[in-house]
Amino acid sequence: MTDRYPKKPKAKDTTSLVGDWRIVEMELWDREYMDMEVPAFIRFEKDGGEFQFGLVSGSIDSRFLSKSGKCSVEFSWEGQDEMDPASGRGWVTQEDDNLLKGRFFFHGGDESGFVAKRRKAKTGRRRGT
Repeated sequence: MTDRYPKKPKAKDTTSLVGDWRIVEMELWDREYMDMEVPAFIRFEKDGGEFQFGLVSGSIDSRFLSKSGKCSVEFSWEGQDEMDPASGRGWVTQEDDNLLKGRFFFHGGDESGFVAKRRKAKTGRRRGT
């Protein structure tokens, strides 16, 4: 029996997207709003992720792929916006090792582009030791 729905070919290694990214710029919101509760971020894991900016937070269901030789992620998200249920979709493209550009879409609502920079890994060492 043949497979009616062949699997997509694997994208080139997209593990470089896995990790924590600091959202540093958004089209619709200023830094004061973005960092209202916590420093704005998006986190990708092998099987999903999470994000928060301002009073919007959620979990991510992601699909890693390669577009025009760049690592990318397309995702849907589910969470809250000021304590109200919210959902949507989005995408990011890795511009270089430390920079992402992407877009969040709210189901039936706003959309905003964003820029994120890789967070430095914490070494666990204290200054002076």
